[in-house]
Amino acid sequence: MGVAVGNTLLRRANPLTTIDEEKTGARFAAIAALLDEWQPGALVVGLPSNDDGTPHELTALCRRFANRLKGRFKLPVILLDERYTSLAASAQLNEEGIHGRKQKALLDQYAAQQILQAYFDEPAAGLIV
Repeated sequence: MGVAVGNTLLRRANPLTTIDEEKTGARFAAIAALLDEWQPGALVVGLPSNDDGTPHELTALCRRFANRLKGRFKLPVILLDERYTSLAASAQLNEEGIHGRKQKALLDQYAAQQILQAYFDEPAAGLIV
């Protein structure tokens, strides 16, 4: 799961890290540590959908994850369409000369950056949980 941080005044997102924890408890502990360090005012979560905008097989899972984030951390959670963010992230990494295994390790956090930047660019596109 990719993580990005951003500055709301500058409206600029940056990749931060990737949370690789498989177990839910460890994943939420890693998220809690990042929230403690960065103190965000809201969380933006990518919502997968098919190319035609219909729900993807992971859409319900992501909505449930967003609700759990909201309940656990008491922060506003905004869902944002994540279509094509991995492609955009891959293109960005290619432009930076990062390929292969190095790109794979960074892809999720760069996709998270794309999602957060899309929210900064068009906040009305987000759906508040």
